[in-house]
Amino acid sequence: MQAFIDYIFYDVWCKTPGSGPFDLNLFNTNAELREVMEAFYYSDAQGADFFYGHVERIYGLFSPLTAAQINQFKQWYQGNNDLEKVCTNDPTAQLARYTDIAVTHQNIAVQLGNFFKGLYSPSLLGLVALSKKIGDINEHYHNFVTTNKTGKCPFCGIGDIKGEHHSKREAYDHYLPKALYPFNSINFRNLAPACHECNSTYKLSKDPMYGPAGRRKAFYPYAAAGHAIEIQVVLLGSDVARLTPAEVSLHFGPRPLTRKSTLGETFTASRSAIKPSSAERTTASTGLCRCWTNAWHMTSNLPIF
Repeated sequence: MQAFIDYIFYDVWCKTPGSGPFDLNLFNTNAELREVMEAFYYSDAQGADFFYGHVERIYGLFSPLTAAQINQFKQWYQGNNDLEKVCTNDPTAQLARYTDIAVTHQNIAVQLGNFFKGLYSPSLLGLVALSKKIGDINEHYHNFVTTNKTGKCPFCGIGDIKGEHHSKREAYDHYLPKALYPFNSINFRNLAPACHECNSTYKLSKDPMYGPAGRRKAFYPYAAAGHAIEIQVVLLGSDVARLTPAEVSLHFGPRPLTRKSTLGETFTASRSAIKPSSAERTTASTGLCRCWTNAWHMTSNLPIF
């Protein structure tokens, strides 16, 4: 599906100036998409009319753009779809929100918003003419959980997600919220399965790319390599059963912790509230350190919102 959108953007919309009126011949060099567009043209289904109508309307809005303006849209499109580069806050990736586009292209921003917010919809993706071309989301989920052996949510790194042997799957969520960003609402680099807590309580429409101080780095949900965080637990007394919170010291590393993550600050600030449970008080100090270190290490892929 993202390949179809790439073609529509680069080979239809961005070539609008000088291409003449909108018709099906614009899709001749992509036989599968031409077949879909033709089926949508003759269909009275709501999803078909939505897709075909918006592609045509945006084509018309791109028609008066200059070469420089077309090039700016290309940079925005490429930046919004290069999720891994965006998450590193690479200055060459021009991230664009609808509000950024609306500054100079109000009408285009509105139509792009209507189109991309509505792309991830069962009324469209479930149409036979399209679904037989793009596959099923359940196939993607199966491939994901058979690769992600940890069974952890790629948003928070803590919550469990349903594995390959479950009859149901987790819901997918947009890492860059589709309500804020155009061009990537159907890109599976921007769609990841989320645990119930993230999907219904914490992630919601929060934007991981911006904090109080502006643009920032973020964890990429599909990153193959984790971010190791070393935690050292120091018990300032030998009588484990009678330890007080003040006698438990936590040290985070490796040093120095960079400003791209506030995990160290967050956990250090709350260390005084940590009290060994009754079960932990009966555990040898070395075992306790190992247990806590392993538990906290599981949060190493935690994104900060």
